[in-house]
Amino acid sequence: MDHDLRDFIRSRIRRDIADGLVTDGVVTRFPPEPNGYLHIGHAKSICLNFGVAAEHGGATYLRFDDTNPRTESSEFVEAIQQDIKWLGFDWGDRLTFASDYFEQLYGFAEELISRGKAYVCSLPSEEIRATRGTLVKPGEDSPFRDRPKEESLDLFRRMRKGEFGNGKHVLRAKIDMSSPNINMRDPVLYRILHAAHHRTGCSWCIYPMYDFTHCICDALEGITHSLCTLEFEDHRPLYDWVLDNININFHPPQIEFSRLVLDYNVMSKRILTSLIRLGHVDGWDDPRLPTLSGLRRRGIPAQAIRDFCQRIGVTKAAHSVEVELLDFCARRVLERSTRRGMAVLDPVRVLVVNFEGEPEQLNAPWHPKRGELGSRKVLFGRELFIERSDFAFDPPRKFRRLSPGQMVRLRYAYIIRCDEVVCGEDGRVEELRVTYFPNSRSGSDVSGLKPKGVIHFVAETNAIPATFRLVDRLFKARVPGADAFDEQLNPDSLRLARGYVERGLAGLEEPNIQFERTGYFCLDPGTTNGGRVYNRTVPLVDSYRPT
Repeated sequence: MDHDLRDFIRSRIRRDIADGLVTDGVVTRFPPEPNGYLHIGHAKSICLNFGVAAEHGGATYLRFDDTNPRTESSEFVEAIQQDIKWLGFDWGDRLTFASDYFEQLYGFAEELISRGKAYVCSLPSEEIRATRGTLVKPGEDSPFRDRPKEESLDLFRRMRKGEFGNGKHVLRAKIDMSSPNINMRDPVLYRILHAAHHRTGCSWCIYPMYDFTHCICDALEGITHSLCTLEFEDHRPLYDWVLDNININFHPPQIEFSRLVLDYNVMSKRILTSLIRLGHVDGWDDPRLPTLSGLRRRGIPAQAIRDFCQRIGVTKAAHSVEVELLDFCARRVLERSTRRGMAVLDPVRVLVVNFEGEPEQLNAPWHPKRGELGSRKVLFGRELFIERSDFAFDPPRKFRRLSPGQMVRLRYAYIIRCDEVVCGEDGRVEELRVTYFPNSRSGSDVSGLKPKGVIHFVAETNAIPATFRLVDRLFKARVPGADAFDEQLNPDSLRLARGYVERGLAGLEEPNIQFERTGYFCLDPGTTNGGRVYNRTVPLVDSYRPT
């Protein structure tokens, strides 16, 4: 059986269907708050919610939890939709917003007041927090807990009309201030917030809290399985309490699974927002971030993220996932589909002293195992560039590259021998003068020479200047702490290199490319032939070995 079909959530769904608890199809939802961009942790939830519904011929709602206008915007709404579509999922005509239900939510709040299940509390927010108690100490009743229903209802209606300032009153559920679950100690259901909403404008000045909104929206939309991460496990009693105490005819089960923790990354929107605000990264799509837009810009394929989410599975146990697994999944997809090319990131000039005439055109395949991708022309001429690291004055043992008096083969081209090294005043190599052997052409070599290795190159007449953004881990710590996160940043998370790529790459439509012997890269959006910028996606190999 496929790994996906064995997880506890899928087992629960199959059992519910067998027991007749699901009669009209599986319906799930993905409920992001539009206060930031999605990250790879959200991808795990997206793949799960859309996946289990599709497996049973069901449906998935994309419902925005837009109940806090101070932090939400249409920009985030549009970005979230773009990310989900890029990931490969479609909600069809099931795009909804919590704000679609504001009037119904308000009606249910009035119902709770009328039933004596909620009251308007006039304590300042600091006092509400102070009187909630602790894990070992019960909370204290608000002096407004026994406020008459009629008075609470009148105040609540006046709150809606905008008669009071922010923080003057809140609506609280009347449950149990001595409950061992702090979430059940008369939680706030509504607060006053005079702020323009990205959809409703200024028509509302009171907004429902997530714990009140989410369960009711689930019920109104007929969600059969409300899947959320483990931090909401302690909120489940409140989810159930709200639905049990209002006049609604549907009660979805809330089922929790572990959230994704990825080594050397943070998933907190608060920290991600701070990183952007403080200028540590260049925006939500910075390729060092675990946001979907950042991963897309870095060149990670959507298929790789879906494969990654399948491999990590769905469990109740919280655990950290190695970031190398994501690289492994990306490499597997890119290996099968990505064209090859040559780039020199740290160039040193090579003069072929015995080459005369016009540059020679050589044939090179775009992919060694996919002949249908065709081939491109690679130029060989008098002046070339090779990687500085492919030359050594005093090479170590088993060095299979170029050194004085030694030979190497240039990829798809000829064997060359280093005869002279020109250095600057500082001792840095400025130029290598080499001899090439005309009868050693790749594919038709009759020279009998046996060079130790093969290196790549770019001919000067075939070279396009390029900048390479060498993206690395953003944090030094495997598990970054939430405090003083800026002190844990990796100072080498982004290094720039300036070199050349072969001109044939300019005509490619797809942005991903494997630079031979170097790694997988992705053309940064908006760059041009005159100044191409490539983000490093993943190295060619790493030490990860999947189980």
